[in-house]
Amino acid sequence: MHISRRNLILTASSALAIGSICGSQANASLVDEHTSAFTGGAELGTGVIELDAPEIAENGNTVPISVSAPGAVSIMLLAAGNPVPAVATFNFGPLSAARSGSTRIRLAKSQDVIAVAKMEDGTFQTAQATVKVTIGGCGG
Repeated sequence: MHISRRNLILTASSALAIGSICGSQANASLVDEHTSAFTGGAELGTGVIELDAPEIAENGNTVPISVSAPGAVSIMLLAAGNPVPAVATFNFGPLSAARSGSTRIRLAKSQDVIAVAKMEDGTFQTAQATVKVTIGGCGG
């Protein structure tokens, strides 16, 4: 059996396209799983969390992220496009002066960064920011 160069390229590019589609769906379900585990399936509100992320990151190896939510008990950060989306969880005690945290995270590609906060009254709030990465941080 003879495989032409054209057929080989078409087959390889089709396999890559299918793999990237399946991979993004898998990451979306991982984000949903982490969010559900954190919230217990509760509804998410918006408007309380302040998520600060750069619009464009020159290098995905170290992207500065800061998040604050007055009255939060804990805040979870997720990177939707990473192979392991759970990035960090900040927990605050009753005597915490500021309910905020900052870190540097690694982003594999351009993607959404999501923050989910559990508030003192038991409700959950969310915020999202899109970060465009010019050089990937996870080997790309």
